[in-house]
Amino acid sequence: MRAAVLHEIGQDKLEVLDDVEAVGFGPGKVRLRIRATGLCHSDVSAMSGVLPQPAPFVPGHEGAGEVLDTGDGVTGLSAGDRVLVCWLPACGVCPACRRGQTQLCLAGFMNAGTPNFKRPGGDVFGFAGTGTFTEEVVVDAGCAVPIPDDVPFEIAALIGCGVTTGLGAAINTAQVQAGSSVAVIGCGGVGISTIQGARVQGAAQIVAVDPVASRREAALRFGATEAVSPDELADAKQRITGGEGFDYVFEVVGKSATARTAYESTRRGGTLCIVGAGAMDDNFQVNMFELFFDEKRILPSMYGGGDVLRSYERAIALWRAGRIDLESMITHRVQLAEINDALGQMRTGEALRTCIEL
Repeated sequence: MRAAVLHEIGQDKLEVLDDVEAVGFGPGKVRLRIRATGLCHSDVSAMSGVLPQPAPFVPGHEGAGEVLDTGDGVTGLSAGDRVLVCWLPACGVCPACRRGQTQLCLAGFMNAGTPNFKRPGGDVFGFAGTGTFTEEVVVDAGCAVPIPDDVPFEIAALIGCGVTTGLGAAINTAQVQAGSSVAVIGCGGVGISTIQGARVQGAAQIVAVDPVASRREAALRFGATEAVSPDELADAKQRITGGEGFDYVFEVVGKSATARTAYESTRRGGTLCIVGAGAMDDNFQVNMFELFFDEKRILPSMYGGGDVLRSYERAIALWRAGRIDLESMITHRVQLAEINDALGQMRTGEALRTCIEL
């Protein structure tokens, strides 16, 4: 079967091969035929080494498709079912799951060290224990979440990561209050979803911040009340908040420099929400006096900061009701053979979300 493979960490291009085999099928597993997958910035971060991932590997974690086969002991799924891929399934029994913080379950991460594929030359891993830039993949049954028949595969794929992450940051983690002021730094797919979440929550002002003009223009279509470049943020803070700072600021880039800017743009007593996934050696610093004196809440948001199954259902309900726009987030559609073109479009900021159709 075909799959896009990164041979070594640090390479910037994938090779589309036709000699890849999905492995690991057995009890508790399901074999999926991927129909659509989104290109998320986390895939690029794993390729560059910002996010830890053994290589060679098949990127992709934001996918949807059909169940081809189920292993022994799998219940609630059968061949032909339409599903989205959950890259962080909850085991249901660990301390985090028992506390209701299923987004902090580590069971899914344990799968990242087990190869999902093989080639004649050896084992191949799947990013985040999945790997959706492929025609077929074998995953734990908990990674395959049934979706209603009226949800297209490309929409379900987005809900599998970027939409859930962004919406959840605004709704679950920060709990944006109606009438509040919001700034979102970084307006790719996750940032646009954060903007839509803040709009759903009733924020009065939503300022989108991004260096790419096309993304700023897009942010306005998705609910931002204005959009500025990074060097215009200080002026927006002065105009909109009288210099006090925004009630909520979301950092959706994953860099300490933008996190520091986000902190300084947050009002005293306000909320800074860290959504971007950054490198382990990139340290965010605050001094002990400002930490105490400003009383700003610093809230990281992992995969939307809530139960992902409920978050999926909420996203589908909001989409059906026309409260969020997911179709327009897909700015590019490509075939698997064109994956490197899609990577280039993401790196330049040309694409919000690219759907890879398989």
